[in-house]
Amino acid sequence: MSSIPLPEAPGASEHPALALADTRVSLPGPVQVDGLDSPEAATAWLRERGLVPPETALLAYCQNQLTGLRETLRQLLEAQADGRTPSTQAMESLNRALTAAPAAETLSYSPSQGFERVVEHPLTRQVEFAMARIAEDALELLTGEEASLIARCDASPCDRLYLRTHARRHWCSTRCGDRVRAARAYARKHGRAVEA
Repeated sequence: MSSIPLPEAPGASEHPALALADTRVSLPGPVQVDGLDSPEAATAWLRERGLVPPETALLAYCQNQLTGLRETLRQLLEAQADGRTPSTQAMESLNRALTAAPAAETLSYSPSQGFERVVEHPLTRQVEFAMARIAEDALELLTGEEASLIARCDASPCDRLYLRTHARRHWCSTRCGDRVRAARAYARKHGRAVEA
């Protein structure tokens, strides 16, 4: 597995659930990209999104919990994108993540900062809290107005998920779109059929 940095797919910056699902993707080559391939990478991913405090350091067990949630999210988002019924196991797994830790933030006040949202939970439950927030985002995404926009990249072998922001959009990135167009042009020039 490689950890090649990829630009976020449409919708990933607004939805941590979509971003987490896309931390493991297949690319041409064949290349497998895993953005959570170590406890340090998983910690960095959560920190970058403000889901854990800066001093957090995940252990392998916590990394495995997060990658487990990733697989659950992929199953649910792919089911939505493909218009098929999701597995009961995936739905139960997401519901466990939703209820494993309170996802609510509380209000705090200090003279220097004023009002601010704070997370009050034991340090040992940081990953559960982050997973609950991601699961809450998945719940909102799958049940909200954007649910019908969830799509899979049409550029094989890429399997990233994204929000189709335009009816004509079929790829997760310009790179995938360019690759498909180049393959089609090559096929036309040489009189061959080509897969998307």
